[in-house]
Amino acid sequence: MGLFELLLIGSNAALTRVLRLTSDSDWGVLIFKPVWKQLLARCLVLGLIWLMSPSIAGAQALRFQPQGANAAGQGNAFAAQADDASAIHYNPAGLTQVEGFQAMFGTALLGGSIKHRSSSGVDTRGDFGGSAVFPPPSHTYLSANLGALGLASLSRVTVGLGLTSPFGLSTRYPVDGPFNTAATSATLPLLDIKPTIAYKVTEDLSIGLGADIYTFAGFVGEGQAEQQQVGSGLAGIPAGASVELSGKGTGVGMNASLLYIPIRSSDGKPLASIGMVYRSQAVLPLHGGLLINGAKVADASTSLALPPIYTGAVALWPVRTQEREWKLELDVDFVVWKSHKDLNIYLSNGTTLPQSRQWKTVQVVAVGTEYKWLNPSWLPHWDVAARAGYTRTENPVPDLTFNPATISLSSNTLSLGAGFLCKQGGQFLGVVPCGGDSALWPKAIGFDVAYQEWFYEPHTVVGNVNPTVNGTYHALVHLGTFSFKFLF
Repeated sequence: MGLFELLLIGSNAALTRVLRLTSDSDWGVLIFKPVWKQLLARCLVLGLIWLMSPSIAGAQALRFQPQGANAAGQGNAFAAQADDASAIHYNPAGLTQVEGFQAMFGTALLGGSIKHRSSSGVDTRGDFGGSAVFPPPSHTYLSANLGALGLASLSRVTVGLGLTSPFGLSTRYPVDGPFNTAATSATLPLLDIKPTIAYKVTEDLSIGLGADIYTFAGFVGEGQAEQQQVGSGLAGIPAGASVELSGKGTGVGMNASLLYIPIRSSDGKPLASIGMVYRSQAVLPLHGGLLINGAKVADASTSLALPPIYTGAVALWPVRTQEREWKLELDVDFVVWKSHKDLNIYLSNGTTLPQSRQWKTVQVVAVGTEYKWLNPSWLPHWDVAARAGYTRTENPVPDLTFNPATISLSSNTLSLGAGFLCKQGGQFLGVVPCGGDSALWPKAIGFDVAYQEWFYEPHTVVGNVNPTVNGTYHALVHLGTFSFKFLF
């Protein structure tokens, strides 16, 4: 699938719009003990400071899959493992495996290029907002087992809060390019706020439930989604005029998940696990304006449908001893893009700008592996992991409604990663002690890093509603991501 798994914007022949939104969110924390009150407050402050710089970028057609370096290093095949705080995104039921309190913060550096050759042989090059997307898409997760917070009767319950960017967009092209009447630039800095709860039904079965609150914020990029293009002379817009659409809105979805562990080792560790996740559709009612040559000429509104996603995953550990672990995992996503039927724009002057989409449901297949050394003699008091993965993503967008604002091409992604966890007795970076007697000091400090190369298959668009869009498209993306985690 293409660079973003959903076309948030794009009007091909007539108009395209953009959305803009700012929202402020208040955050609350449940406090159970004075010491945990300080700990939770400090971690929340740290997380919010971290998020003052990150924003959203773009990835596989609006959908941005890497939401944690551990999973990214395994080709995003993590829903059946889900054993750190990023389970809030990949499989909330897995939070029951996360002991105590865990905080995770990370970001991704993403760059690449888009090439287009028109039917007449004219070459055009675009990118994702620059040599690297800025601000970069980032992730923050906080999880807490209620038993560890002093509520022994609720030890089977783990709660979490995530702030991620699972859908996003940032593309730009020359203003004098051949398809400038379709798009010259587009951005979608969409955030997902994820309050989550997980419950351990039995020792082998856990369930999770959460909300997905999609919105925008002023401290993330421009705090709005935008698309710009050049007027084509249609719909009363002068040819050559600068056209911009913007708007704002918030939508809510939900997710439900389970994690089942049918086989364990003699010391209770999973040898096989099955994960299932359902993410509902979310519809964002977006309201903004149409600007011509910088002047607002009409209010505009539309509704953006983010697709339901069904995920099934299975993980096996052929090796799991006190010294080493080796995991293999297969994840399959069914992304129901057929729910994205249109993106019609309604202007305050009574005009409707029809924008048919008619996308199709596609599957995303991810295969990943992790090999881990536990407290090796060559690095005592540390766990070290090596990771690799592959992801296959299909293109959901028909040629008829393709828009270069959202490059959607089938892709093959190769991933490599590594993880380091410093435990009691070790020193992080050779300076910071890992573990201690204070409840406010982390028992372990982890650092995960991953690199992905996204190879998009060339595709020739024919029969588009905007003939200037026709032609052959090539794209390449490289991404590096890292996550820090603190275990209390």
